[in-house]
Amino acid sequence: MENLPIYVNISFIVITFLTIYLFYRATQRSQKALWVILGWLVLHGILSYSGFYETTDTIPPRAMLTFFPTFILIIALFNTSSGKAFIDSLDEKALTILHTIRIPVEIVLLLLFLNGLLPEIMTFEGRNFDILAGLTAPFVYYLGYVKNKIGKNGLLIWNILCVVLLSNIVFYALFSIETPFQQFGLDQPNRAILYFPFAWLPAVVVPIVFFSHFATIRKLLNR
Repeated sequence: MENLPIYVNISFIVITFLTIYLFYRATQRSQKALWVILGWLVLHGILSYSGFYETTDTIPPRAMLTFFPTFILIIALFNTSSGKAFIDSLDEKALTILHTIRIPVEIVLLLLFLNGLLPEIMTFEGRNFDILAGLTAPFVYYLGYVKNKIGKNGLLIWNILCVVLLSNIVFYALFSIETPFQQFGLDQPNRAILYFPFAWLPAVVVPIVFFSHFATIRKLLNR
């Protein structure tokens, strides 16, 4: 990481906080949600900065702790009355705009690949097409919520397709880490997420993006 240009680190820190801000707006500026996210951010910031995730030969791999606990929380939110109430209070339009953050994220992933910290398969030059979600988000927002040209079914299809795109890159990211389960990137593994601040990608940014889609899908189905 010593040879990584400092602007890449700074860019990703800015992207992470921008993601949190956009989600904060979607929560109708919920202080409780903001403090929970910031607490999670600080925890993984400390763990990654201390080198905790750099140990990759444990079972289960420590890197999995950045990702799976958050998704357990998401499942809980969709299965409790208070969680459902929180989801139903979210601003659907703001959740849609949030997905534009995927454009700068993909640019950072490309820079990390060029600096040898993750495999090409995780970039839009490889098998990562998630940038399409970010590029189309402004148009979906404008046509779906400003002009009302895209109906409920069109918005549902877009959100579902974007979940598939994100699931695709998460799959390659997980199996590109140097663990006993590694399948991809054998010559240049996914090492970036083991370090600060890039551990925030699976710990904070990706879960927020996933949750935003799932919440929007729920709201659309309940119309």
